[in-house]
Amino acid sequence: MRIINLLLTTATYVLAIANVQAQKNPVLPGLYADPEVLYSEQTGRYYIYPTTDGQRNWTGHDFHVFESRDMKHWEEKGRVLDLRKDVSWADNNAWAPCIIERKQTDGSYRHYFYYTAEGQIGVAVGTTPTGPFADSGHVLIGKERPEGMGHGANIDPDVFQDPHTGKYYLYWGNGYLAVAELADDMVSLVPGTTHLIINSKQYYSEGSYVFYRKGWYYFMWSKNDTRSPEYHVRYCRARSPLGPINPAESRVVIQQRPGKGIYATGHHSVVCHPKHDRWWIVYHRFQRPDAIKLGRDAGYNREVCIDRMKFDKDGNIIEVTPKP
Repeated sequence: MRIINLLLTTATYVLAIANVQAQKNPVLPGLYADPEVLYSEQTGRYYIYPTTDGQRNWTGHDFHVFESRDMKHWEEKGRVLDLRKDVSWADNNAWAPCIIERKQTDGSYRHYFYYTAEGQIGVAVGTTPTGPFADSGHVLIGKERPEGMGHGANIDPDVFQDPHTGKYYLYWGNGYLAVAELADDMVSLVPGTTHLIINSKQYYSEGSYVFYRKGWYYFMWSKNDTRSPEYHVRYCRARSPLGPINPAESRVVIQQRPGKGIYATGHHSVVCHPKHDRWWIVYHRFQRPDAIKLGRDAGYNREVCIDRMKFDKDGNIIEVTPKP
């Protein structure tokens, strides 16, 4: 009996150690950034779609996907889109994707993958979360800025479905936050619906993410340049997916911890457990511990991390302490 108890105790200890190790950041091998996370109703699994990093001036040309059953162990499932092979209107600068899953009337699923390429936004479509995705064949949002904007760029798309109206929205922008309603085909915008939610590069930089929880719409974004150690995530709340919000009143979600060698915690997405009010934030940071030594070039050497995200009793996001 003592031997059995010893074996059981040892097994429990090993499992506990393995579980702790599994939760250690970074969660993906190699250099990746701008992670988009999806829980798929179709498969019952989680997926991360990052920017392929490690090239100066973000000149990567393809997107990969990683799959997990538990948000701890991630397996690469291959390339989902390659600009040079799959897209007719762009070859380089594949950045900051987002994705949404939509169930069709016949019970099948479509996955709409929005991405940045050469400073414009495109969309590709697939029937599974792991693709491959077929590009629409045209630019969804070109380089022309929204009316009234004299600065910034049309990059960093984020897609969201309003749980109350069922409408789909696309958010984007660098130096401003714009939004437009998506048409039912999901590969075009409803004319006349584009407007600005934030028009201030003083308070807003890029990388928006919108989600809904208990009556509130949370508008999140990254502040500062992704090559800066001070790059971090902020948020505001509103009662509508169109705002209004006051970015001057935004709060920090996650930021650098120099004492732990953690810098530039930004360009994120979030996901909720499908049956419980358990949330995670998925983000990138400078590759630890060496990238900080590279100066501005650290912004091309980033890694993907995950931490739990919690709320207080009033629904405010409690600032996340990034783990090493």
